[in-house]
Amino acid sequence: MLEKSSPTPQNLGGGGGASRTAPPPSARAHCLLGGASAVDVSHGNQSSPGGPGSATAAATILRRAGALNRPPQGRCGPETASCRLSPRVTPDTAGYEKDVTFWIILMGSMSPDVPLLNDYKQDFLLKRFPQTVLGGLRLKLGYCAPPYIYVNQIVLFLMPWALGGTGTLLYQLDILRDYWAASLSGGLMVITASVIQLTSVYAKSKSVVVKRMITRDILAEEDEHEFTSCAGAETVKFLIPGKKYVANTVFHSVLAGLVCGLGTWYLLPNRVTLLYGSLGATAALFVFGWITLCIGEYSLIVNTATETATFQTQDTYEITPLLRPLYIFFFVSVDLAHRFMVNTPALEQMNQILHVLFVLLPFLWALGTLPPPDALFFWAMEQVLEFGLGGSSMSTHLRLLVMFILSAVTPVVSYFIPSTIGVVLFMTGLGFLLSLNLSDMTLAFRHGVARHRVGNSSEAFPGNSGHQFRRKECLLCVTVLGVALLEAGLLHHYTSSAHVSRSSSQSVVGYVLMALLSVLWILRETQSIYIFGIFRNPFYPKDVQAVSVFFEKQSRLLKIGVLRWILLTVVAPLAMVAFLALDSSLHVLHSVSVSIGFTRAFRTVWQNTENALLETVVVSAVHMVSHTDSWWNRSFDTGIRLLLIGILRDRVPQFITKLQFAMTVLLASWAEKKQHRKTTTTLCVLNTVFAPFVLVIVVFSTLLSSPLLPLFTLPVFLVGFPRPVQSWPGAVGTTACVCADTVFYQQMVPRLTAALQTAMAAGSLGLLLPGSHYLGRFEDRLIWIMVLEHGYPYCCINVKGLELQETSCHAAEAQRVDEVFESAFQLEHPQICSLNEHLGNVLTPCTALPVKLYSDARSVLSGIIDSHENLKEFKEDLVKVLVWVLIQYCSKRPSTQENNHKTENNREASGVVLPALNTSPCLRSLGDSDSLNSDTLHDWSDDSIFDDEPSIKNRREKVQFKDLPSTSLPIPGSVDSQSADDYSTNTGPKNDLYRTVLLGFPAVDKGHQENLACIPLVELSCSQSHLLRLPEEWRSNCIPYSRIMEASPLFPEDWYQFVLRQLECFHSEEKSSVLEEIAKDKGLKTLYVHTVMACYIGLFGIDDMVPSPGQIVRVYNGGLPCSGTLDWLLEKPELFQLVRKAFRYTLKLMVDKASLGPIEDFKELTSYLQEYERDWYIGLVSEEQWKEAILEEKPCLFSLGYESTMGVYTARVLVLQELLVHIGKLNAEAVRGQWANLSWELLYATNDDEERYSIQAHPLLLRNLTVQAADPPLGYPIFSSKPLPIHLC
Repeated sequence: MLEKSSPTPQNLGGGGGASRTAPPPSARAHCLLGGASAVDVSHGNQSSPGGPGSATAAATILRRAGALNRPPQGRCGPETASCRLSPRVTPDTAGYEKDVTFWIILMGSMSPDVPLLNDYKQDFLLKRFPQTVLGGLRLKLGYCAPPYIYVNQIVLFLMPWALGGTGTLLYQLDILRDYWAASLSGGLMVITASVIQLTSVYAKSKSVVVKRMITRDILAEEDEHEFTSCAGAETVKFLIPGKKYVANTVFHSVLAGLVCGLGTWYLLPNRVTLLYGSLGATAALFVFGWITLCIGEYSLIVNTATETATFQTQDTYEITPLLRPLYIFFFVSVDLAHRFMVNTPALEQMNQILHVLFVLLPFLWALGTLPPPDALFFWAMEQVLEFGLGGSSMSTHLRLLVMFILSAVTPVVSYFIPSTIGVVLFMTGLGFLLSLNLSDMTLAFRHGVARHRVGNSSEAFPGNSGHQFRRKECLLCVTVLGVALLEAGLLHHYTSSAHVSRSSSQSVVGYVLMALLSVLWILRETQSIYIFGIFRNPFYPKDVQAVSVFFEKQSRLLKIGVLRWILLTVVAPLAMVAFLALDSSLHVLHSVSVSIGFTRAFRTVWQNTENALLETVVVSAVHMVSHTDSWWNRSFDTGIRLLLIGILRDRVPQFITKLQFAMTVLLASWAEKKQHRKTTTTLCVLNTVFAPFVLVIVVFSTLLSSPLLPLFTLPVFLVGFPRPVQSWPGAVGTTACVCADTVFYQQMVPRLTAALQTAMAAGSLGLLLPGSHYLGRFEDRLIWIMVLEHGYPYCCINVKGLELQETSCHAAEAQRVDEVFESAFQLEHPQICSLNEHLGNVLTPCTALPVKLYSDARSVLSGIIDSHENLKEFKEDLVKVLVWVLIQYCSKRPSTQENNHKTENNREASGVVLPALNTSPCLRSLGDSDSLNSDTLHDWSDDSIFDDEPSIKNRREKVQFKDLPSTSLPIPGSVDSQSADDYSTNTGPKNDLYRTVLLGFPAVDKGHQENLACIPLVELSCSQSHLLRLPEEWRSNCIPYSRIMEASPLFPEDWYQFVLRQLECFHSEEKSSVLEEIAKDKGLKTLYVHTVMACYIGLFGIDDMVPSPGQIVRVYNGGLPCSGTLDWLLEKPELFQLVRKAFRYTLKLMVDKASLGPIEDFKELTSYLQEYERDWYIGLVSEEQWKEAILEEKPCLFSLGYESTMGVYTARVLVLQELLVHIGKLNAEAVRGQWANLSWELLYATNDDEERYSIQAHPLLLRNLTVQAADPPLGYPIFSSKPLPIHLC
């Protein structure tokens, strides 16, 4: 579905008359192309390889998973569907606009009933799913196989039941005790599994070629095999793929024996009968329970099934076979605990329930509800760390593991502290320390040691101050910790007195906390543009168009934000510490509940103050309104109550957001015309009829804190498996589809982080919780922000940059994002407390942040670069700019070069002799007196530049020029005067190589050469002229001296003297007199005339011919015409770079003159050139210096390009300025749900079709953007940052 891309925010056009002084960079950049017929082409960037880059990586993984169709493109449509619209149309672009409109109408009318799966994928999934249900048993192959293939699989599948049944029979006959029967079954299973694995190893060792059957079916070409016998090597390898590692072969065989033995013990009929007292229930549980065990065993030792619950993209260490035995062990462990703790009613009831769920395990495995071992491990640690120990989700797996261990030690140590006041102080202090960013503490320690070693030097603290534990933060933490310890100790000692009423004191503090919660909530809501995401905030600035005006009005809100920060960071934690220290439960020692509950409570106070405040207020309010002898107050102490309320506090908002997500998917599929499919009505009716069942799914997903998975993003909801908050297994920020546009996000992130610091501290982004997602929008850039962890007083985020290429789906959703932000921030006269027009969208606007970044604008140079007058002036200006560039270069050379001529300063005059022909290092056979007049320009034909593929030719020329060596190169067919000794060095082969590159140069008549570069002795009349003298290696060239003298009238002598008099390289009192003497030095002028005109002739010759636009663009790109001057320049890299810089400055000057008016005098021209040198980078987007200039934050950048689709030359201007970035909060459950579906659809269903339904544009769910923001290889962000700590103080 193709939608019109978002309108261009800014145009480059702008009128302008004559200008007396050079305008500032930003003004000049945005008035760049006034007059003529300049047309704005696009505001977005060219196509980035983000999508294809990710597709290449994903294709390998998906093919290994079984995908056989074409590799994924990672986008919703073909490249031809990517288009950008211009708000201004000229006759040159009218046809282009009509074509775009046609494609919009055509694609917009496409039916939304694109297939969920193509025909091959449907057959593939119908084969794979039964294998998943049966644990890898392949009963549906899709082709005709011998019967023994199926018989062998069934025998291997039922083998554990036969072995376990043997032990069960011996136990039922009272021949063996239950544990001996289980041991016998387990031992037999170990032997059987070992035999199976050894058989697989033996079959692999035999060199048997599996023959493929010749067929036209793609599926048959991949899967059909010719089996020669029942026990042949090819049959064994097909049935038993085997293990990759020997260790896993042994480990899985032993594990299979344990599963069989414990499973036999678990399903003994007498034992099951004791639980239920029914023979029918026993028989059903025994039969279906052994089917569950057989499924688990088959997946472990025979053929591992592809699990729907896939977390890792590749199973490197063969963890997937452990998934099913892991859950079997869990069920058996509960039964074993019940065996040894008989008189525990709760354990008996749990065992009864789990025996029933045991037979349902195959369905839970098939639906992907149960997580794989790696995801389960990290998810369980996060849940225990947050709700049991008071911590937070961490930004990396290593930090999570370290923090979990440290936090788990805390309640254990507190349990053994003999003093109550010691317990209180220990919990308060350690809870505070663990809530800090331990990485910053370590960094502060290292810098402290380094600073001590270097003697308090500032060099001990390198790097970005945002990543350091800064001095003011240290002071804040030390002060708050000291006050908290003092307060907790005194209050606990105070409540130890018998005459003090603890409950009354705690109630008073409870009232204070209620007031604090109300004030903080009000202050937080005033910082965002919407209250509750529904009503517009009347206190928020109404005019957000201008950055200065917006910043001035928002500064008032920031003052309120400072008050909120003080209350939240200092007052609220200390008040909650007082509330906890006054609790009577802390006077009871050696209580497990007290150690766990209060360790968590004292930690949460600092780790997540806002949530802790809400939990404390709820506990205090319930205690006040409930009776003292109520079940709630009698059964739990304050710490456990806070723990239970904390779980409710997390799950209730999660349930609400999941319900909102489900309703959005359901209603959008019905109300949105483009989302309406043929099956929509049926699905809506089924969701309505089975609404209670859907609600149960939402509740179950909420209890597990797992994503609500909409299958194919349709209103078909499943419970996804629980996974960590990050949703992806890899380390944050390690992978991205890097392209040319990545540099924009690299420059933006430090500035954006600083702006986010202020907004987060003020509360503009709402409640900061790990797993929260935010979306930023500026021009064509989309910034995806995810909160990874939160502590005191910091949070850690990950910033992703989405591709700038506006494909059809990307443009449609980006346009909806713009509409959401425009309705919130850009209304001219917003009503007070008006409603959010996009309430059903997953994006809710929060605030606008002033960030210093680059605005990107492009224009067509029609009427400028092809103007005869402009091109004629270009040649005149080029000589002036060359003079200015060379003089500036010589005046700024290092002082070491000055010292080389110190002895010559005492002489009244110094002679300079330019080398003759026989000493020139350039090509001896080039430089004919007639060739430079016209042959050079003939090499530049307009036909070459207006060809269909000019960029390809430019690249070919650039490669040739770059590879040329700095030595003289002989021409084929000419006599090479190089000595034979030269070939003994490494230069010989190199010259031979490049001799082949230069094939095709025209032969030159050596008998018709003039004396090259031989001029009379030149004397420098001023003793200071050597400071501006050109380097000696520049004074020789291949241009005939007579031709230089012929072109010397073009040298602007008055401009030359003006530039010399404006130099700032002399600081003496007699500066003006010295510069006057240098300006009158004819010898120095002769040197400049010779060098400048040699460069000029090499570019254009001396004919009065106006260069063509094609010639201008090719020289701008570095493709100089083939001549002796080219080789002379290439031998002098510094001079070559200066000539190219002067040429580019001249082009920029031509564009500025066409936009802003003619230049009146030399002073104005100097200001232009000085500004180019100081504030601009003028080059090519493809150059590495372009990226370096962006990262160094050069104020302005300019580039010249060629738009092949329109056949016009374009200019691109980047201007660094402070602009507003709109930030909105996304529904976190909508993101997790769509990412869960993406993982299932690509890793299990291998649905890598670039036109699949689940990647099409969805204006409410932002489906395409969400898929882009996923970690590679499933997603394709072009930038992903490392975890970025943001200090909220």
